[in-house]
Amino acid sequence: MIGGYRITSEPTNANGGKCIWAFAEKDGGQYFIKRFLEPKRPRDDDTRDTPSLRIRRQLAAEFEQRHRTIMERLRPDARGGGNLVLATGFFHEGSTYYKVTERIDTSSLEKPQALEPRQKTVLLKTLGMSLKQLHDIGIVHGDLKPLNVLVQKRDGAAFHTAKLIDFDDSYVSGSPPAPDDIAGDSVYGAPEWRRYMQRDESVGPEHLTCAVDVFALGLMTHLYLTGELPHHDKRYGSPADAVNAGEQLDLDTRLSDAMLGLLRAMTARAPGSRPRITTFLKSLDDPKVCALQPRRPGTSRKPSARSTPSTGKPTDTAPRSRVKANLTSAGGRPGTGPSTSGTGRPGTTPSTSGTGRPGTTPSTSGAGRPAAAKDAPATGSPAHAPATGSPAESPAAAPSATPAPPPSEATSPPRSRVRINLGDRGRGRGPTGGSS
Repeated sequence: MIGGYRITSEPTNANGGKCIWAFAEKDGGQYFIKRFLEPKRPRDDDTRDTPSLRIRRQLAAEFEQRHRTIMERLRPDARGGGNLVLATGFFHEGSTYYKVTERIDTSSLEKPQALEPRQKTVLLKTLGMSLKQLHDIGIVHGDLKPLNVLVQKRDGAAFHTAKLIDFDDSYVSGSPPAPDDIAGDSVYGAPEWRRYMQRDESVGPEHLTCAVDVFALGLMTHLYLTGELPHHDKRYGSPADAVNAGEQLDLDTRLSDAMLGLLRAMTARAPGSRPRITTFLKSLDDPKVCALQPRRPGTSRKPSARSTPSTGKPTDTAPRSRVKANLTSAGGRPGTGPSTSGTGRPGTTPSTSGTGRPGTTPSTSGAGRPAAAKDAPATGSPAHAPATGSPAESPAAAPSATPAPPPSEATSPPRSRVRINLGDRGRGRGPTGGSS
């Protein structure tokens, strides 16, 4: 028994991050109970006043206040609250904190991209409405990703809807936890969240607002519509890192022009350039915006040195020149030219599987990243005008690293000063088309 709840399953850490969870029952009701591994609450009878105890008391007090504030603001009886899985209890027993929610069906549609455009529109609208309910009261979800969204269809219902779960990492807009304590997923984290977590001096707590969720929602929308996250240069560990370095994410060209513009704005580097949730919802009025268009010749997204295809394997689709010149330098060494980097995209992780499980609190990656580059203004999108003078939007120098040349060019000595390759005369001259 814990706090009056009888545990009915084996406690597990599966998809639990810094928590252990189990099922429980109380007074005939079925519940999901989560035990936080940290912070630990100092005992009330410990009256010592040591520096370490003062720090522990402060961390515990901040943890309690954040969770209780979220619970007070998020009311289960609020309009649209049916798509939010909210906590029913938060308490401590001894030095350990616990949170309780009602037990729900955690099954989730694995391939939302297979739905018809109208089905996708309803799904995205219900997800957007859940976020709007949070943002209207100044709450940032803080860990928006497929693992925390249950895509379900009730018995007899015509459409799938989205249930938003796991508010353990939520916070009041502009008042996030400290960089060492803030949680989230680096794959879906916003550029300013990454810089804040890495203690970038240009980003303070006030810059972590509801726009953090908008960036994640843009990535999830791309995933739900196409089955993949936007591609980005493999030199960067996440979409946010690529955007911070001044790169644009490689969006699927099958998306409608309206959706491309919307997602380009939602994944902008500057938080002030991203649209509000109301703009996102308005953009979904016409289901055609969620339809994929056949790729026209010459516009298909081919694997390149800058983006990673879904297979994660580099593929060279560019036609080779029929005449190649390899000139040596005056010193007799082969001349070198810039080479393109290998292909790469973040590999599939549990957070992109489409399945959901309550109580997920993934750990964040503290890996370094290239310096941020100046924002490129989004065009043709419903974005708001970017704020100016904000430290969160202060540009920094772009990375100067130059990719190494391929081994075949870097190590093979030239056989002659001019090399002619006529190729196969029976082969077609035109380049092969990319896959659709």
